Amino acid sequence: MDVPQLPLNALRAFEASARLCNFTRAGQELNVTQTAISHQVKALEDQLGVTLFTRLPRGLALTDEGHALLPVLTDAFERISGAVTRLQEGRFQEVVTLGVVGTFAIGWLLPRLSDFRDRHPSIDLRLKTNNNVADIVAEGLDYFIRFGDGAWHGTDALPLLDAPLSPVCAPALADQLKQPADLHGVPLLRSFRRDEWERWFQAAGMVPPTPRGGMFDSSALLLEAAAGGEGVALLPVTMFQQALGQGRVKQPFELAVDTGRYWLTKLKSRQETPAMGRLREWLEQQLRQHPNTDSRPSGAPPGHLPSDRTTKPL
Repeated sequence: MDVPQLPLNALRAFEASARLCNFTRAGQELNVTQTAISHQVKALEDQLGVTLFTRLPRGLALTDEGHALLPVLTDAFERISGAVTRLQEGRFQEVVTLGVVGTFAIGWLLPRLSDFRDRHPSIDLRLKTNNNVADIVAEGLDYFIRFGDGAWHGTDALPLLDAPLSPVCAPALADQLKQPADLHGVPLLRSFRRDEWERWFQAAGMVPPTPRGGMFDSSALLLEAAAGGEGVALLPVTMFQQALGQGRVKQPFELAVDTGRYWLTKLKSRQETPAMGRLREWLEQQLRQHPNTDSRPSGAPPGHLPSDRTTKPL
């Protein structure tokens, strides 16, 4: 099969420009002029016979063809750079870069990481935490563990862990809450997913009150605010067993509601490497051994709404 002879410099110029959405910043990264970057990209477009960018007054926008090419090149350059670096350092480990929503990282993954490293010492696992939003291409992620419904454009998703939400607050406040209706008189702390409290109150058979508590962009911050007496937070309690066990917070009601789950995701365009496969298999094995998917206390009455999310195999 004939392989097109494409200039490496032009491919690097396009990848940097697409990642940074700017010819000038791409030139600074590659130590060449903005004009050189623009000429190299134009030459690549002419050779391919497609338009990769729409030139805007202030920046660049990828065309569909540009979107298709970018993740392939980013992946290739990351793998080349990683392999060369490891050879220069006298070692050869396959790198896997895993993005993880902070709640899952702290509440589930970190306590188990030593087991993965013991089983797979030849894999250099690199973690990047975030608040559930990440640009997989720009951040160079092989996998991204995130919370949601599993429906992300251009992404394969494997379900990992259910995460039902239940109210959590400081012990002194929990002792004052005898029934769900008592929540009408206290601040309800919120995440950026604004329908969570509404769904919990509907599951409790109540009309939701108008929330009047603060809004936070991470469950870890919600926990700290709740523990500090700022109000009641709706949290995935399976991720905060340590704080509950230490008595920093209490779960005043057993009712929990599913609004999503944690998923292992990757771009459809990203081919799974052997090291990525071993990480995925380890995650699945750990979850089979320690499912921990039900947040209800032992003997709790019905009230945990089962998830209707479907599996989206990787």
